[in-house]
Amino acid sequence: MESQQEKSALDPSVGSEIEEAINAPTNFGGILKRLGPGLIIAGSIVGSGELIATTKTGAQAGIALLWLIIVGCLIKVFVQIELGRYSISRGETTLQALNHVPGPRFGVLKNPNQQAPNWILWFWLIMSLCTIGQLGGIVGGVGQALALTVPIKGDYRQAIQYPSEKEFVHYLEVEEELKSEEGSLASLSPEERERYLRGHAKLKQRIEALQEEGQMILQKIRNEESLTDENGTSLLEPQTWDDKIWAGVIAVMTAFLLYFGRYNLIEHLSTILVVSFTFVTIGNVFSLQTSDIWSISGAEIMRGLSFGIPEATGGMNPLITALAAFGIIGVGATELIAYPYWCLEKGYARFTGPHSEDDSWAQRAKGWMRVMKIDAFASMCIYTFATLAFYLMGVAVLHKEGLDPDGMRMVSTLAEAYVPVFGAYAKWLFLAGAIAVLYSTFLVANAANARIFSDGLRFFGIVDERKPEALRNWIKAMSFILPLLCLAVFLTGANPVRLVLIAGTMQAIMLPMLGIAAIYLRYTRIDSRLTPGKLWDLMLFLSCLGLLLAGGFGVYKQLFA
Repeated sequence: MESQQEKSALDPSVGSEIEEAINAPTNFGGILKRLGPGLIIAGSIVGSGELIATTKTGAQAGIALLWLIIVGCLIKVFVQIELGRYSISRGETTLQALNHVPGPRFGVLKNPNQQAPNWILWFWLIMSLCTIGQLGGIVGGVGQALALTVPIKGDYRQAIQYPSEKEFVHYLEVEEELKSEEGSLASLSPEERERYLRGHAKLKQRIEALQEEGQMILQKIRNEESLTDENGTSLLEPQTWDDKIWAGVIAVMTAFLLYFGRYNLIEHLSTILVVSFTFVTIGNVFSLQTSDIWSISGAEIMRGLSFGIPEATGGMNPLITALAAFGIIGVGATELIAYPYWCLEKGYARFTGPHSEDDSWAQRAKGWMRVMKIDAFASMCIYTFATLAFYLMGVAVLHKEGLDPDGMRMVSTLAEAYVPVFGAYAKWLFLAGAIAVLYSTFLVANAANARIFSDGLRFFGIVDERKPEALRNWIKAMSFILPLLCLAVFLTGANPVRLVLIAGTMQAIMLPMLGIAAIYLRYTRIDSRLTPGKLWDLMLFLSCLGLLLAGGFGVYKQLFA
């Protein structure tokens, strides 16, 4: 017979009425054993947020948006804990909690006794569909890394030897500006000019290495001709199969692992590799500080903390990229939603016991909330440190060389950030780390999404919430389907970086909604014995205000700027 603990692992909505109540540990060792949900979150967010979006923001904006990256990591933890507080006290999932928020409700349900989903759940559904695109970008990144490491046909490795069309166009623009000493180059500071010229020299070497082909492509661009050969095949964005084959292998393998529940070993191994790669990245950043070329001065750090906003240049808008990154760096909207699910599975609500007026229940609840706070703040320290490392690496190397990770060259460009320190070994070191980081994110995110999506289907009347076995069956089905949907999105040929940033933008919009929900739950549904103090309330309001400003400004810039 299936144990209650196994049921909980399959069904995160199982309430707190199972297992007898247990007092929370108070000593360091006991608390350490009960940590976990935050560490799962920290291990899963390094992929798309830190490795891709944060590094890309550093490459585009330079040091100017350091303050936004720090705020993006620190500001969300108060909402995270507040959502966790409610789940522990009531034994409800995040989506159950969000559906309590008043406002418009839409939908026709079969069960007349069931409330239609509210406006937050409808937006969550839209955001979740975009998240499939984000994971499509991630599985594409894994495919790119494997195509470089273990080529099958070698077509992908050959294709990325060519600079992108954007890089060719940029090369010609800089060449013209160098001849006339006019244009944007003339208005740059000496430091920025040196950065431009360093990146230009490196790009020139790549184009010259192509010999006649490189000159032919430049001539086509000058003549505004189509960049295709006589067969109509794109010269710079050809159809490649190695990255797609490997992405397919990864997606199918993940689907089977999640369906049969055999993913724990790989998840633990990936987590170890993620931690190792993050420490390598941190070491890389410190090593870069010993170089005159790549080091970041104290004055630059202070400039990055001065709340400045860089201007859009060269077809890049670093603020838009940063706001998209804001939605997924640190704890993104999807992680805020997932965190209470992991808290429920860890047993915090079960150990607290069903809600009761007894003083013993309140004491247990406070104890487990203390453990949850330590868990959340510990994970915040981990992912903040990791995020800063990836951002500063993007600033120190990619920004100074004028490189921008994008499209089919995303992985190969990111690898350049490790070259100054690790030299010839940088490529292999990065590829191994990228595979571990991105795949760990892909695996854990799909495992979480299978649970959250299935839980969400209850509120839209697709899953009968009166039948627990139906929910468990949906979780298994979604575990198999979601990785394949992510693969399908990647196979459409969509830009992996763009997929990640679109999802990040949607998450940035979702963040203030979660903040509103956290405040509503705090003041209307939390047991008065568990309410925090005034200082905590102030930080919660500031957190929600920051999420509202970031989300609102992000929408404005996307629609009107």
